[in-house]
Formats: sequence, structure tokens, C-alpha cells
Amino acid sequence: MINQIILLIVTVIIFSLSNSPNAQTFIKTTDMWSAFQDGKGKNRVCYIASEPTKETGNYKRRDDTFVLVTQRPAENKLDVFELRAGYQYKKDSTVIIDIDGQKFKLFTFKNTAWAKTSKADHTLARAMIRGRVMTVTGTSSRGTKTFDTYSLKGFTAAYNITRKNCGKS
Repeated sequence: MINQIILLIVTVIIFSLSNSPNAQTFIKTTDMWSAFQDGKGKNRVCYIASEPTKETGNYKRRDDTFVLVTQRPAENKLDVFELRAGYQYKKDSTVIIDIDGQKFKLFTFKNTAWAKTSKADHTLARAMIRGRVMTVTGTSSRGTKTFDTYSLKGFTAAYNITRKNCGKS
């Protein structure tokens, strides 16, 4: 059931973000992470996605929450980390990612959080490969603090699939 929800969420996102007339393709699910590809040839883009195993916060309603790591070799953008919170972040706030004690700060924009540089994206991806659990702490525009937990089980296998399928192994 969780994998079907992830597939639906990612499909909607991929279609809304993609400039490609080609259809997005599901590749494989490895434990808690699913891999996808969009486009063909030099313009293909690969994604892996997961949703939290646990969401905590004093909120009444929250939209879908998930993490994407994208490979865009034609743009020389690899390991692009994107977090979708399911709500609008507090303006100019910071999201804290904790992977087994290693902390990262992300900047927010509307309902998303991003690493500031491609080097930070790459460092975050490496920590996810080595890690077991990732927690995310953020604050909504209404001041509600949220704590989300993601399992990193299956991340490395899904990551390797996207790197292989997008020509960067």
C-alpha cells in the first residue's frame, strides 16, 4: 500500500516538473525507496522517493510528505535532494536533517526544503547511503513544529539503480 501511494505521489510530481514529452517509468522498489526514470537518451532524469515512516506534530491537516533524490546528468545536477513537507514552511526558516547523528541544514521555499549547494546535496546523499534513519525537523508557516522519520533501508539500492539508469554509476 505504501509503495502504491509513493508511486502515485511521485508520478504526479514527475509529470508536473517534467518538460519531457516522454512518460515517467517506474523502475523498482527497494524496501522503503522507489526508483523512477523520465525521458530517454541524454535528457533522461532519474528519481528515488520515499515517504516518512512516522510523522509527528500538532497539526490538523497535512498534505503528502516525501523526499526525492534526483539525477539530472544532462544538466550536470546529481544527487539533488528535495523535501516536500505537506505544508508551507515558515518564511526564512531552516529544516534540520539528522542522519544517525550527522546534521544538515536546508533552506526552505514554500512547501519544499533544499540543500544550498550541489556539494551539500552530494554530502547528504553519501550520509543517506551510510545511514539507517533520517529525521526531519521543520516549522510550518503557522508555527507548528513537525518531526518526520524516514527509514533509509533500501536507499542505497534505489540510488544505485538511478545512477546506473541515468548514466552515472
